[in-house]
Amino acid sequence: MSSPSRKSSTTPSSGEPSTSGFHDHEKGDAAVPETTPLPVAAPPPAAAAAVSPPPDGGFVAWLQVVGSFFLFMNSWGVVNSFGVFQTFYETDFLSHETPSNISWIGSVQAFLLLMIGVSTGPLFDLGWFTTLIASGSFFIVFGLMMTSLCSAYWQVMLAQGILIGLGSGLVFVPSVAIVSTYFDSKKALATGIAVAGSSIGGVLYPIIFNQLQPSIGFGWATRVIAFIALATLLLSIAIMRVRVQPRAVRRMLDLSAFAELPFTTFSVGCLFGFMGTYIPFFYIQSYAAQRGVDPALSFYTVSVLNAASTFGRIIPNFFADRTGPLNVLVPCCLCAAVLAFSWIAIDDLAGIFVFCVFYGFFSGTFVSLPPTTVITLTRDLSVVGARMGMSFAFGGVGILIGNPVAGAILDRHGWIGLKCFCGACVLLASILCGIARMSRTTKLLGKA
Repeated sequence: MSSPSRKSSTTPSSGEPSTSGFHDHEKGDAAVPETTPLPVAAPPPAAAAAVSPPPDGGFVAWLQVVGSFFLFMNSWGVVNSFGVFQTFYETDFLSHETPSNISWIGSVQAFLLLMIGVSTGPLFDLGWFTTLIASGSFFIVFGLMMTSLCSAYWQVMLAQGILIGLGSGLVFVPSVAIVSTYFDSKKALATGIAVAGSSIGGVLYPIIFNQLQPSIGFGWATRVIAFIALATLLLSIAIMRVRVQPRAVRRMLDLSAFAELPFTTFSVGCLFGFMGTYIPFFYIQSYAAQRGVDPALSFYTVSVLNAASTFGRIIPNFFADRTGPLNVLVPCCLCAAVLAFSWIAIDDLAGIFVFCVFYGFFSGTFVSLPPTTVITLTRDLSVVGARMGMSFAFGGVGILIGNPVAGAILDRHGWIGLKCFCGACVLLASILCGIARMSRTTKLLGKA
């Protein structure tokens, strides 16, 4: 008779045909040849799907990218559009509030988007994908509709800050996670195309608002955006499908990650990166208006910033699949920091638009590459969701405080103080990401 330790060592893993066990116990090792298969039940479809590799392309896989694109368009895209609302509120019914107070609305919205992702990951693992994106879509559309009726600061905070932030948080992690289950070697490229939806939303929604608001008013201009969001979100719900159900719910936190220098420095880098990256998105239109740029043109600064960011979220991701995400993220982030400091010397129309083009491109990588970077820095992929949520939590804190602090600096030290704060945050983020890259591999040309 085999000893208990021997029986344990020959026990097959779940879902594999048994070649020992009962017969070995009764007749010894020679009773059944090792190559003789025993009758076993076919594995259930879910188990088979769970171990199948991602298709890495195909019509259904790219449909998920399209659906994720529209989810990003109506979550991050709305956050990227807040600059036009910031300028409108400063000059209209919230003109009695400081720029710092108004920026809290957009910051709370972005903070909830990132922080709620910590808890939506486990719900995605439980198979609640459709429930998450449907409920998130409802809150986004409902929040936009309620924003169109607002006339006081607290109302805007509740509708645009909290409701839209809550809805965006519910769809954010599922929109990233679903793409990763359909792609392997093209994961960064597919994610970049999906994330580019946030830039497209940041291009379209400011133009729509600025063109419609003077003629039909704030309320109906916002409702038009809500109807567009409703149509595109319904399309996402209709075409997106879960390919693989995880076998077990992942942990919400993986505190052991902080014992790893690459992950820790990258996460702190996310805090400073998100603290500084979105300052131009919130304030560039107000800056252009105060520098005497024609309002008919200053309205387009946010759209140009986001249009350039579209390419910055796709092209670098194409190279990230080949060289590693940190090898692309670090130089792009460093370029964004240099551009942020160069903003100090820019005060005319041409310079502002050139700045928007280049800063939009290089800053775009800090939105599209962090999810892929977390995957790269995680050895045990069973905790990748938990680690992604933890990194997003750092980013959420950064984006929550970054823009209000920038507004407070603007009130006390003017535009030069705001620009220096933006550049310092992005520069520190690039240094921390560089440390994460070098601690992963010291080879200059190594993939990381």
